[in-house]
Amino acid sequence: MEIAKTSLDDGKAEGIVVIPLIGKTSIADYMIIASGRSNRQVAALTMNLADKLKEGGAKGIAIEGMPRADWVLLDAKDIIVHIFRPEVRSFYNLEKMWGVELPPEVLVAGYSVDSDSLTDAEAEEDWDEEAGESPRF
Repeated sequence: MEIAKTSLDDGKAEGIVVIPLIGKTSIADYMIIASGRSNRQVAALTMNLADKLKEGGAKGIAIEGMPRADWVLLDAKDIIVHIFRPEVRSFYNLEKMWGVELPPEVLVAGYSVDSDSLTDAEAEEDWDEEAGESPRF
């Protein structure tokens, strides 16, 4: 779990939340939820995390949600990691389902309250124009 948390932190993921699942479900021991500022960062965070977990001995890692990368799920057996773009994370609010509050830097509207956060215009620019569609929530 520490490898995953460190990898996300090193990749500048935002709003990292670790949810212990032991005693709540048998799907995993921990769930980690984090945000990347763009679909490119979400994809990079995911690939780097998968590499770090493999280096740490994890086997059978499954990844879903690529190449679009607005919400990527990485299943490493004992750890499940969800990496979102901020507005997608806010919309689905998985933390609430597990009884955990959204981190203070994540607004209900989906954008970080940090001064470095993306504006609506920047988020639109960052959207993969080749996908030929805009995000729907």
